Amino acid sequence: MVNFDIIFKLLGGLGAFLIGFKILSETIESLATNKLKKLFDKSSKNPLVGVGIGIGATALMQSSSATTVIVVGFVNAGLMNLYQATAVIMGANIGTTITAQLVALQSFDFTTIAIGLTAVGIFFNLLCKKHEKLRLSGYAIAGLGLIFLGVNYMSTQMSFLATNPDIKNAFETINNPFLLLLIGIGVTALIQSSFAVTSIVLSLAAAGIMVGGIGNGVYYVILGTNIGTCITAILSSIGGGANTKRAAIIHLLFNVSGSLLFMIVLLLFPDFHSVTFGKWFSNPATQIAMFHTFFNVICVLLFLPFIKVFIKVATLIIPERNQKKEELAIYLDERFLKNPLIALSQVNKQMIQIGNNSIKSLNYSLNAFIKKDLSSKKEIDDINKQVQSINVLIIDYMIKISSNDLSIKAEKLISAYHHSLADIVRISELSDNVTKYTQTAVENSLTFSNTGLQELQAMMERINIMAEKVFNLMEDKSKEKLKSVELDEQTIDSMRKNIIDEHIKRLNEGTCSPETNTIFTNLVANLERAADHLNYIAHNS
Repeated sequence: MVNFDIIFKLLGGLGAFLIGFKILSETIESLATNKLKKLFDKSSKNPLVGVGIGIGATALMQSSSATTVIVVGFVNAGLMNLYQATAVIMGANIGTTITAQLVALQSFDFTTIAIGLTAVGIFFNLLCKKHEKLRLSGYAIAGLGLIFLGVNYMSTQMSFLATNPDIKNAFETINNPFLLLLIGIGVTALIQSSFAVTSIVLSLAAAGIMVGGIGNGVYYVILGTNIGTCITAILSSIGGGANTKRAAIIHLLFNVSGSLLFMIVLLLFPDFHSVTFGKWFSNPATQIAMFHTFFNVICVLLFLPFIKVFIKVATLIIPERNQKKEELAIYLDERFLKNPLIALSQVNKQMIQIGNNSIKSLNYSLNAFIKKDLSSKKEIDDINKQVQSINVLIIDYMIKISSNDLSIKAEKLISAYHHSLADIVRISELSDNVTKYTQTAVENSLTFSNTGLQELQAMMERINIMAEKVFNLMEDKSKEKLKSVELDEQTIDSMRKNIIDEHIKRLNEGTCSPETNTIFTNLVANLERAADHLNYIAHNS
C-alpha cells in the first residue's frame, strides 16, 4: 500500500526544488546579462571559443535551454551566424552537466551547508534593497539553497519509498532501453528542463532506487533528457527566419546524434556501467552525474569538426525561401524579453540603425535642395516613414520589457531611450522640412549663391562627423567621446552664427536676393537643431 503522506511530501520537495531552480536561473540570468552579451559578442570563427562561451554562459545561468534560446534569438537578429551558434550550443550541453554535478554533491556534507544558504540568501535580499546586485545575489543564493533543500527532502522521502518493494520494483524492472529513452524524452519535453529530470533521477539513485535497475538502464533516461531538452529551442524558433529554425534544427540534430550513438554503444556493451562508472565511483548519484558529463564532453569532441555538416543538413531541411527580407526592427527579437538588459542592448542597436537612417535622410534632403531635385522626395519620405514605423515598434518593445521586474539600471535605460528616440525621430522630421524648402525654392525659381550652398554642405559634413561619434558613443560609452561630441555641437553653433552673418553681408551687397532669406535662415536653423538633437542623444547614452 502506497503511503500518500510520503507522496505529498515528495511533491512538496519537488516543488521547492523547481522554485529554487527557477529563482536561481532567472536571477543569475538577470545578474549576468551584461557578461552574457560580452561572451556572445566574442564568439568567433574558432569553434573552441564558441564551445567555451557555451559552457561559460550555461554555467552562469544554470540552464542550457536559456543559453540556446538566447543563441536562437541572436541568430534571428543576425548577430551570430550558424557556425558560431552551433559551437555555442555544443558548449551549452557541457555547461548543463555542472548542475548535475552540484546535485550529486548531496551525498556529501556540502548539502547541509547549501541548505543553510536559503536563510543567508533571504537575509541578503531583505537587507540590501538599496544595492540591486547584492539583493539579486542574495536571491540567487536562496534559490541555490532551495534546490538542495528540495533535493534533500525528496531523497529523504524516496528513502521511505525505497522500503516499499512494490515501488522499488516498479522503477527497477523497467529495463527496456527504448522505453527508458522515451521516458527521458517525454518527461523532459513536458517540464522543459533536462536539469530537473536529471536531478530527480539522481535523487532516486541516492535513495537506493536505480531507474532501470543496476546496469546501463538509467543511462538511457539521461540520453532521453538530452533529446527532450531540444523542445525549448524548437518552440523558440517558431515565427523566426530560416536561420533561426536552422539553429534549432542543429541543436536537435546534435543532441539526437549523440544520444543515438551512445545508445548503440550501451546496447552493444551491456557491462558498460559495471566496468566504468559503476567500478570507479561507489555512490550511484555520482555515477550518473559522471556519465552525464562524460557523454556530453565526448559528443562535443566527436562532432565539433563536423559543424559545417550539421549546417548543411539543417539548410537542406530548412531551405531558403524567395522572400523579401524584413528590414524593420531586425534587432527586436521577443526571445530576449525575459532578459531585460540584453533586450535593451538590442533596443540600443535598433536605435543606432534608425539614427543612421535619420541622418541619411537629412543628407539626401540637403543634397536635393542644393540640386533643386524634387524627384528625391519619395525616397526621403520612405526613409522617414520607416524611421517612424520602427520608432513605434521600439516603444512597443520597451513597454514589453517594462512588464518584467526591472533593476534600477534597466529602468533608467528605458527612460533615457525614450528621450533618445524622440530626438532621432525629430532629426528625420527636420529632413522633411528641408524637402519643403526645396519645393518652395523650385516653385518660386529662387537662386542661392554658390558660397551659401557650400557653407550648408560644410555644416552638414560637420553634422555627419558628429553623428558618427554619437552612434559610436551609444555602443561604447566614454567621457572622452562625450566631450568630443560637445565640442562638435559648439562648433556647429558657431558655424550657424557665421553662416547667417555671411548671408546678411551678401544680402546687403546684393549677391543674394531678399526672397531667399527666410528659406536660407530656416534651413541653417534646422541643421543646427539636428546637431542639438545629436547632443541630447549623446547625453542620454
